[in-house]
Amino acid sequence: MSDKKEKFTAIKGMNDILPADAPLWELFENTVESVLKSYGYQKIVTPIVEETGLFARAIGAVTDIVEKEMYSFEDSMNGDQLTLRPEGTAGAVRAVVEHNLAYDGPKRLWYKGPMFRHERPQRGRYRQFFQFGAEAIGFAGPDIDAELIMLCRRVWDDLGLDNIRLELNSIGNAEERQRHRADLIAYFEANASVLDAEAQRRLHANPLRILDTKNPAMQDMVNKAPKLLDYLGGESLAHFEGLKKILDANNVQYTVNPRLVRGLDYYNRTVFEWVTDELGAQGTVCAGGRYDPLIETFGGKPTPGIGFAMGMERLIELMKSQGEPAAPSQCDVYMVHQGEEAQMKAFILAERIRDAGLDVVLHCATPQGAGSFKSQMKKADGSGAAFAVIIGEDEVKNEVVAVKSLRGAEGSAQQTSVAFDEAVDHIVDQVIGGGECGPDCDEHHHHH
Repeated sequence: MSDKKEKFTAIKGMNDILPADAPLWELFENTVESVLKSYGYQKIVTPIVEETGLFARAIGAVTDIVEKEMYSFEDSMNGDQLTLRPEGTAGAVRAVVEHNLAYDGPKRLWYKGPMFRHERPQRGRYRQFFQFGAEAIGFAGPDIDAELIMLCRRVWDDLGLDNIRLELNSIGNAEERQRHRADLIAYFEANASVLDAEAQRRLHANPLRILDTKNPAMQDMVNKAPKLLDYLGGESLAHFEGLKKILDANNVQYTVNPRLVRGLDYYNRTVFEWVTDELGAQGTVCAGGRYDPLIETFGGKPTPGIGFAMGMERLIELMKSQGEPAAPSQCDVYMVHQGEEAQMKAFILAERIRDAGLDVVLHCATPQGAGSFKSQMKKADGSGAAFAVIIGEDEVKNEVVAVKSLRGAEGSAQQTSVAFDEAVDHIVDQVIGGGECGPDCDEHHHHH
C-alpha cells in the first residue's frame, strides 16, 4: 500500500448538508416558498459574488460586516475587487436598479441561497449560511410592512414553530437619528465613569451599539438613556402607529423594543426581529426593516423598500428541537432482479413505473457483485419503499413480475404475481389506492 493520503475536511464554519437532513431542509424550503407565493412574491436569483464596493456602499463602510467579516479578494485575471455576498438585500436591490425592475410599478421579490461571513463559528452562526429573504420595492405605506410581518408569522405557523416572538421598533429617518445620536453621546459622556472599555471605544464611532451591551454594571445607565422613539417626527410616528394598528387588527403579538436598531446603515423607520429563547445566545431567527434611502444610494430613482431575511440553519435547528418529522421514504418501489435477462426487464419496467409518476430505486451491482435475492430484499426493506418488484429467471420465463408489499402488517406480507405488461397499472393502483400503504399515499406529490 502507498503511504496514507491526508484527508480533506470542510472549511471551518462551512457545513455539509447530508442526505439524512435533506428531507428537513426540503420541508423547510417548500413551506417558505409556498407561503411567499401565496402573497404574490416572485423569485429572483442574483450572483454569489459582487463588486466589493456594492457592500461598502450599501451596508456602510464602518460596520463590522464590511470591516471584518467579508470574504473579499482580487480577481487574479483583471484586478477587480470582489466579495462573496454577506447578505442578500444589496444584490437584489442592485438587480432592481440595473434592470429597471421597479419602473413599471412596485415589485415583491424573494431569494434564497448561501451568504458568507468570516465570523467566529458558534452555535447557529456559520461562515457559510443559508438565507431566505423577501424584498418589497416601491411600496411606501405601513401596510406592506404589516404584510411582510404576517407572511413571517404564517411561515412559523406552517412549520409548527410556536416559540418565536416579534420585536418591533421604528428608527425614524436620518435627521431624527442624528438628533438622538447627539443627545445619546452627550448622555454617555456625562456618565463616562460607568462606561467600560468597549463602550468608550464605540462612543463616537457607533454609540447605538452601546445600547446592546451585556455588561450588568451598565444596564441601569443604559436603560435611562434617551430613547430614539421620543425623537420621531409626525410622519415617522404616523407610519409606526399605522403598522401597529394593522398588526393589532390581525391579532399579531409583538413587543416594542426601543433598543432594537439593526446593524446596517441603510435601515429607516420600521425595524423588526423574530426572536426565540430556544437556541441559546443567538436568538434572532429572522430580521428585517425598511430601507427607503438605499435605492437612491445605488443610483436609482428614489424608491421605498422593505425586506427581511431568515436564517435557515437556525430555523431548522428549531424544527429539530421540537421533534423531527419522520424521514420520508426514499422511494415507492424497489426493483429486485437476478440474472442478465431479468436485469434488462427490470430496467424497462423501472422506466415505465417512473413514467407513471412513481419513484423507483433499481438495484445495481456493488464491488461485491450483483447481490443475492436475500441481500437485495434487505436493501428493499431499508429503502422505505411500499413495494418490492421482483424479477428472477422464473418470472422472465413466464413473462410476469412478483410484487411484494413491504409495509403490510407483520407476517401478512403477501406477494402477488402480475403479468409483465400489467405490472405498471397494478403497482400504481396499489400505491395510490392505498392497497397496503401508509397514511400519505393519497397525497403523492408527483402523479402526472
